[in-house]
Amino acid sequence: MTLNRTEFLGVGSAAPAILLGRPVKPIVLSTSNGNQFKNGGSQTCVERAFDGIVRGEDVLDALIAGVNINELDPLDDSVGYGGLPNADGVVQLDSCCMHGPKRWAGGVGAIEGVKTPSLVSKAVMERTDNHLLAGAGAQQFARAVGFPIEADLNTEHSRALWLEWKRRIDPDHYLDPSKRDRISSAAESMIRDGLVDIQHYWGTIVCAGINAAGDVCAVNSSSGLAWKIPGRTGDAAILGAGLYVDNEIGAVGSTGRGESNLYTSSSMYIIERIRAGRSPKDAAIDALRRVRAVTTDKRLINSRGTPRFGLTFYVLSKSGEVAGASFYSGGKFVVRDEDGTRTITVDNIFPGQPFD
Repeated sequence: MTLNRTEFLGVGSAAPAILLGRPVKPIVLSTSNGNQFKNGGSQTCVERAFDGIVRGEDVLDALIAGVNINELDPLDDSVGYGGLPNADGVVQLDSCCMHGPKRWAGGVGAIEGVKTPSLVSKAVMERTDNHLLAGAGAQQFARAVGFPIEADLNTEHSRALWLEWKRRIDPDHYLDPSKRDRISSAAESMIRDGLVDIQHYWGTIVCAGINAAGDVCAVNSSSGLAWKIPGRTGDAAILGAGLYVDNEIGAVGSTGRGESNLYTSSSMYIIERIRAGRSPKDAAIDALRRVRAVTTDKRLINSRGTPRFGLTFYVLSKSGEVAGASFYSGGKFVVRDEDGTRTITVDNIFPGQPFD
């Protein structure tokens, strides 16, 4: 399907959709790792979050309690403790959260030494008049409000992968202006060799939920791009890009190349497309096509003429409808509701993988 400019930009579209208040079945949506790790316990992220919502916990509190399982589990190398480190071997984490009914939000970027950045983002939301704290200031705030600061968040696994990356040294992080169109990297070779899961290279957990009253909240947490430039802050920390919630419309989160998502503020764009009458799935696909349209740098386009990076959006509407859309095939997300937990394959607009 080809969108004309008016439809593409959402100009002159049908009257905004009004989602009337009506009973909603509680539901939790998460990236696939939200139903994979238990940190030695009995529940995964989505199971803990859903149970908390059903018990009457605040929706955001329940979601963050679920995400904490992944942040603390050393086996999930895409978030929290044991997340893949930056180019200096230091684990720096991003997170943000949004509380739909309260219209509150908070985030942290490039924070070091705290295993649960989602809880720090919640503290920023609740205890400050700011939306985002970053770097040393975020850590200082975390220490001041009582979070323990760890000297090193690496595990043997994350450190070993960093050392392997150092052996293959990746010039993609610091570009040679005369070689911007180069299309190979050490990171890509590690993905091809099966050492790194492509879903964890741009690692994030997204968790969104709604209760029976129709309250919508969402949270994410990420160790960001593996072996990134120190200080790099991805879309996971930025409202409107890696996460956005509107209590009248729903919630959107993302995984993938954060820079491409930051350039287009796609999560907020998806919310506005739904407000204009698009379905969650179609709104997410609209966002992907928009990102593709503005991706013109040759080094970001593969030999097939499609993006040389992954990007996936996860959508939960106010009415409880869920959707996932990605550039490439193979992505999944999980949903937990009264019927149990199920895994859903995301819709994709290009075949194969970005590095094929």
